[in-house]
Amino acid sequence: MNKTELEALSETRIREAELLFNNDEFGGAYYLAGYSVECALKACICKQVKEFDFPNKKLAQDSHTHKLQDLVGVAGLKQKLKAHEEENESFRLNWAVVKDWNESSRYEVNIEKTKASDLIEAITDNESGILQWLKKFW
Repeated sequence: MNKTELEALSETRIREAELLFNNDEFGGAYYLAGYSVECALKACICKQVKEFDFPNKKLAQDSHTHKLQDLVGVAGLKQKLKAHEEENESFRLNWAVVKDWNESSRYEVNIEKTKASDLIEAITDNESGILQWLKKFW
């Protein structure tokens, strides 16, 4: 999978999450919304890889995780995230919601509407959304 495909997948997954949410499928909406952020972070990581360079083994191994906070570090965005959190309170609150997502949510059957709504809003907010911020780095 390449950077362009991950970018497209990120945008597709958030659209699918919104469709599921609008049809009262909150568990699937929650899972796919978080997965859209994972794909966006992996697109940011791809930017570090130069065509025809021998792959960095540690970067490749560290990229194979679903933990969003770890992926922020692998993408080289830890300091930028911290700085943006300090200057933008809404962004900080949005990240606080998003960072707690994990891939095991796909097995949760009782995700409430508010939990899914909070995650989707934190990701897609036009002013301080996580996805909007990540797109600056992919």
